[in-house]
Amino acid sequence: MGTPYPNPITPAQTQIGWIGIGLMGAAMASRLLSAGYSLTIYARTPSKALSLQSQGARLAKSPFEVAKSCDVVFTIVGHPPDVRQVILETNGVLWGLNPNGVTVDMTTNLPSLAREISSAARARDCWAVDAPVSGADVGAREGKLGIFAGGDAGVVKWLTPLFDIMGKVTYMGEAGCGQSCKIGNNIVGGVGLVGLSEGLVFAERAGLDLKQFLEAVRGGAAGSTLMELFGEKMIERDMRPGGFAEYLVKDLGMGVDVVEEEEDERVVVLPGAALSKQMYSAMVANGDGKLGIHGVISVIDRLNGNISK
Repeated sequence: MGTPYPNPITPAQTQIGWIGIGLMGAAMASRLLSAGYSLTIYARTPSKALSLQSQGARLAKSPFEVAKSCDVVFTIVGHPPDVRQVILETNGVLWGLNPNGVTVDMTTNLPSLAREISSAARARDCWAVDAPVSGADVGAREGKLGIFAGGDAGVVKWLTPLFDIMGKVTYMGEAGCGQSCKIGNNIVGGVGLVGLSEGLVFAERAGLDLKQFLEAVRGGAAGSTLMELFGEKMIERDMRPGGFAEYLVKDLGMGVDVVEEEEDERVVVLPGAALSKQMYSAMVANGDGKLGIHGVISVIDRLNGNISK
């Protein structure tokens, strides 16, 4: 079976497909268009595609139609069932890809499903890469996403010119390893935001000036990129999303709840992640699932009687 990567990726000869034009996906697709690539896109709600169409993207009627005309198809959708539907099911990407075509799933997804997609792709003489991202909408707009890639190393290297437009790719290993890295990343992020929320609520109750508090601690061991991205927004209770809180419930659940390979005894106990998942689940229960992930401070506020914030 051949490989796609003897032919280099260039705007002139590489046709790109894109499925998923939400908060992150639209910005990422826009960057590829701005770099000169031709994009064929699919959206369940066609009206959401108007902005990308104005940049030159062509709207297709199905994932199958996208794949039929493209060398590489990116997907970034909501949940594992959505990934399965657009890639594996009838009229999905793998039914339309030509031999040596590549599907790249950038959704935060189950490692086991990433491996299933990889096996299905190879059975059809195609390739699959799992490449979830970190960096929120700001990183998507500015091309500064962290990209965690799993799959064939040569295919990931071949895709690097496209990844470079969106951010920095790190090759993590075989199929599924990109997804495992992203779940670990989101455990760190989810737990970290709960800690930052508690520190801010404590500092406020202690009578400290919160911006001065951030300035004091950001240069020490407690400082972090999370603090730089979200600290002032949390002080101001600006909960506009860069990534939806409801998705972090899903992502943390992949680490806390899912037992993928019992025969390998890979189950781990993650008490901090479990607590963070409860906090984000409380956000959803409070009707705040569409707020940003830093909105978890609202749960700490409620626990301390600060409901008016």
